[in-house]
Amino acid sequence: MTPISDAARALYADAIVVDTTAPMPPFIGGASTKFTPDECVNAYADAGVGLAGFTIGHDIVNSLEQTVKLVAGNRRYFLSRPERFVLIERVHDVRRAKLEKKMAVCFGFQGSNGLAGDLNMVETYRRLGVSHMLLSYNDKNLAGDGCHEITDAGLSRYGLDLVAEMNRVGMIVDVTHMGLRSSLDSLHATRKPPIFSHSTPKKFSPHDRNITDEQIRACAAKDGVICLTGVGIFMNAEVQDVSAAKVVETIDYVVRLVGARHVGIGLDYVIDQALLAKVLKSYQGRFGGLAQYPADGWVEFASPAVLPEVTELLLQRRYSEVDVRGILGENYLRVLEANDW
Repeated sequence: MTPISDAARALYADAIVVDTTAPMPPFIGGASTKFTPDECVNAYADAGVGLAGFTIGHDIVNSLEQTVKLVAGNRRYFLSRPERFVLIERVHDVRRAKLEKKMAVCFGFQGSNGLAGDLNMVETYRRLGVSHMLLSYNDKNLAGDGCHEITDAGLSRYGLDLVAEMNRVGMIVDVTHMGLRSSLDSLHATRKPPIFSHSTPKKFSPHDRNITDEQIRACAAKDGVICLTGVGIFMNAEVQDVSAAKVVETIDYVVRLVGARHVGIGLDYVIDQALLAKVLKSYQGRFGGLAQYPADGWVEFASPAVLPEVTELLLQRRYSEVDVRGILGENYLRVLEANDW
């Protein structure tokens, strides 16, 4: 581990740090985990994260009723703890939370099945705190193909209408987990800045979940942000390197490609790796038959605790303070604001 300088500590403490993808929220419905809701959240609060985007909807959950219950359960958790959290409605809520020494919270959907095909639900979920949503997750749904689908057919007419509705109500178009053509179709169609909320360039692994330079450039062309993961099999499939140095390598690659303005953090940190292994086994079809995943389902993750060291390493690489603040969180806040938050 690299020693952290006083300058890096001071910058990190003063910056608004954003992790766009916290995949294990405090309320996960029927799933069984050995971790308490507080433990899931404290991983971010203890690391000094100023805004965490908790995944509260998922294409694995296909029922409108189940999705609404997940939204309700997680809203209740955060709203019942006003001394610790601010569930944001506007960007200024994030800055207010920082001043009040609280953690700001927003929500994300990994897939659009929670709409049950009803575009009217987009505005409802947006008003309930969902800041960004994937259109598809790994396989084919009503909107388009996912990255593990056997076809690459792009967005459907419904998918195009969904992008337009998300733009209208201010929900960020998130093209993570999507197939190549469907992601490019979404990036072409959106009128507001999009994101990859948790992705890694294919330069580091040919995994289906990783994204091409073409996708990265297309996102940046719409003034979007590519948020880099801390997922071992995406950053280095052979040894699952989840060090801060490896995270910085992926950041640096995207910066060199499209500039620091278009880079953020979306670690996708799964605190309960055993639960993930069970999910992979139970839903093999959604994960490409597991051909690109470890045989035992065990995936390593960089936790939010690496972010101070990431800050140090970026400074050592001569990144400016402005660029480091942007990567840590300001770039995502810019996209939020451009989507009328």
